[in-house]
Amino acid sequence: MVSRRLEAGSVAALLFACMLVPSAATARQSNETFVSGHATDAYLASSSVLPALAVPGADPSPQRLEAMEKAIRAGEFKKITSVVIARHRRIVYESYFSGFDASSLMNTRSATKTVTGVLVGIAIDRGRLAGVSTPVLAFFPDKLPVLNPDPRKEKITVEDLLTMSSLLECDDWNNFSRGNEERMYLIEDWVRFTLDLPIRGFSPGAKPADSPYGRSFSYCTAGVFTLGQVVARSTGVPVERFAKENLFDPLGISRVDWPFSPLGLAQTGGGLALTSRDLAKIGMLYLAGGVWDGRPVVSKAWVEASTRPRARVDEETEYGYLWWLRSFGVGKRKTPSYAMFGNGGNKVVVFPGLDAVVVITSTNYNTAGMHEQTDRLLNDYILESLEP
Repeated sequence: MVSRRLEAGSVAALLFACMLVPSAATARQSNETFVSGHATDAYLASSSVLPALAVPGADPSPQRLEAMEKAIRAGEFKKITSVVIARHRRIVYESYFSGFDASSLMNTRSATKTVTGVLVGIAIDRGRLAGVSTPVLAFFPDKLPVLNPDPRKEKITVEDLLTMSSLLECDDWNNFSRGNEERMYLIEDWVRFTLDLPIRGFSPGAKPADSPYGRSFSYCTAGVFTLGQVVARSTGVPVERFAKENLFDPLGISRVDWPFSPLGLAQTGGGLALTSRDLAKIGMLYLAGGVWDGRPVVSKAWVEASTRPRARVDEETEYGYLWWLRSFGVGKRKTPSYAMFGNGGNKVVVFPGLDAVVVITSTNYNTAGMHEQTDRLLNDYILESLEP
């Protein structure tokens, strides 16, 4: 079992007063819905955020959101725990369900893989990591010799892990894969597990050179965990400390819950728990080009590089640096986005064209249709409520 601990720090507030009160149309509270305007004074103490933009028509249309709430309460959507919408640098809608509220730490599973990508960018910006072309194996001389030796392992780079396209035989979507994450959890040393994996084989016509962007996508949690340890070894501090000092503290995020490996290393491959508002901050940071409250947190160059397509997942989805790239909407009304996705249908979706971030959290883990149901919330209700 993976151990967990709560990051030290008091419960501080998360947003400016301008972000704390939704529009009058959405400011309501019921037994299942917690709206920010009713939070405790201690929880809503001020902290630095982006100044709100006064934009006419920024508030969502209430009709579709009221219909969405009714459908969630009626059980049409299973185990939804929160829906938060931020637009033009302020919360415009916020509801909580199933006993959760604004102070709840949400385990969005693999959605927080994206945080690891942000940390890689910050490490590069700070000059602690040379760049995405840096070979991974060079950071782990203590893991040598590796099993299944192959000269191609020495050429696996940070970018290969960021794009889920290394040559390691690692596929969480294949129960028979040697690198499936469930096999990793059975052993003590997760980095060694990753580096010991064999090189995967490709059928004719399916080699990386034959694929869009020259990369063959294979979803690999072990690679992202190892990437977190690249950050730790390149910066000289545990990755959770680097995250606190360089990402969470600047964003006013004071409460986090990391999972840890049997060796006590932070699991950067998913499971980091944050509040829904703090998840929204990650998206808002990227919308603002990496700047928060006038301070650069991560470079605009990294934001743009991260959200550019690097690998093809399927006909509708591409992948950047631990960001999913796809469009949402009904029919021909498609809205491009980059997003954080996690087991259970958890989503943090950034819509640059709408200057909006949508957070949907859920505990509907490991169930058929979990992503489709939160897609429906986005397509049928949330996007319909947001005017361009």
